Amino acid sequence: MFDTLSDRLANTFKTLRGRGRLSEADIDATAREIRIALLEADVALPVVREFIKKIKTRAVGAEVSQALNPAQQVIKIVNEELIGILGGETRRLRFAKTPPTVIMLAGLQGAGKTTLAGKLGRWLKAQGHSPLLVACDLQRPNAVNQLSVVAERAGAGIFAPEPGNGVGDPVQVAKESIEYAKSKVYDVVIVDTAGRLGIDQELMQQAADIRDAISPDEVLFVVDAMIGQDAVNTAEAFRDGVGFDGVVLSKLDGDARGGAALSIAHVTGKQIMFASNGEKLDDFDAFHPDRMASRILGMGDMLTLIEKAEQTFSQQEAEKMASKLASKKGQDFTLDDFLSQMEQVRKMGSISKLLGMLPGMNQIKDQINNLDERDVDRTAAVIKSMTPAERQDPTIINGSRRARIAKGSGVEVSAVKNLIERFLDMRKMMSRMAQGGGMPGMPGMPGMGGGPGRQKRQPKKAKGKQRSGNPMKRKQQEEEAARRSAVAEAGGALGLPGAAQQGGKDFELPEEFKKFMG
Repeated sequence: MFDTLSDRLANTFKTLRGRGRLSEADIDATAREIRIALLEADVALPVVREFIKKIKTRAVGAEVSQALNPAQQVIKIVNEELIGILGGETRRLRFAKTPPTVIMLAGLQGAGKTTLAGKLGRWLKAQGHSPLLVACDLQRPNAVNQLSVVAERAGAGIFAPEPGNGVGDPVQVAKESIEYAKSKVYDVVIVDTAGRLGIDQELMQQAADIRDAISPDEVLFVVDAMIGQDAVNTAEAFRDGVGFDGVVLSKLDGDARGGAALSIAHVTGKQIMFASNGEKLDDFDAFHPDRMASRILGMGDMLTLIEKAEQTFSQQEAEKMASKLASKKGQDFTLDDFLSQMEQVRKMGSISKLLGMLPGMNQIKDQINNLDERDVDRTAAVIKSMTPAERQDPTIINGSRRARIAKGSGVEVSAVKNLIERFLDMRKMMSRMAQGGGMPGMPGMPGMGGGPGRQKRQPKKAKGKQRSGNPMKRKQQEEEAARRSAVAEAGGALGLPGAAQQGGKDFELPEEFKKFMG
């Protein structure tokens, strides 16, 4: 959603590189470009005006004039102000002292409230809670059935005594749900209310009546992030008519310009608490203003990536894989382990989204967006077509075995050969990294740029230098050559531009972002 804004800001910051001091003209030109970028992203005009005013005030002052690297300081200022307009600190859910905690969802029809109720229920269940979803949208056709299906998929309880489709009193259902939750020991109640195609008195009155009947601990306004400035207008109307405590952004993975996300917290004074960025129930998480600002500026979101990894990989499993890789040439690490790690990575979500959280990846976002996620499935199919002995020792796979595996997995024989060769090369490289204090327990992400039916191995390049006759010097040359080879292979295994793909140059982050990497 923020790709266009990120690109414009990155291009603006490029013009600041290499400047020892920034003049007022430089700051004015930079502020003008940032203003245009924000307006093109559909950010509300009052928000843009205040944002630019703060940046210019800080940039013209002592902050930049005394900085060793003014360009980096300007980026720091923009980052901090972005965090400010996104709400500042992360806003957490308020839980009732005496269960159940009651959460009411409000918003227009089509904003995604019903699906989001399931996502929130699943998220709370993962936090150790016992959520109950309540069907109070009795107007929209099949809304009750939809919520029942979503609740079942999320592993949450469901309270739907009325059939809906225009039948039933939503206020009475909301009242009864509290007593039902207490009797069945649910500690969180999520009330899904009806929406309308636009703001009207009937919608506001019904939402207000439900709110008064259940006295919710949190009223969350669900807004479609793709409707632009209208999202801000609708939020203001709900705030004044019903009132809400926090905002939930749905459809954040869309291709809209993202201005609503940058405007709504500042305009309404209510923070964004959650964001939905996909169709799956797992595509939902707490909203962190600092992490979102970092993504917009192309600095990645390493904290979210680490959290996803911690939720997926156990410490015991990581230590087990690390010990296997640290063995002689990593031979204890088998294709079974490779398959297990690959499946764990898939549980973390879309590989394209995971790579997008890495700093500097906006430079190759087209390559990331064009990644074929099915490569991982093809790789898994090839490995599962092997016998246990072949997975344990892939070096025994000869021509006839390759033909059998290819037929069983539905790929070409060359794809099987390519996978085996890349696995053996990767195992050697990861073993060297594990033994040298690199990244233990991380065998890479298979299938990205090098899976079955994909690119072939890079041919070996001719040596640029002759080997020295001095044994010590020759050893240093060999170690340096091995290091360069490992970097190139790591890039190729991940589908990223390694040394072999960038004319012999290692992949580096932009200069202005290196500071933020510590």
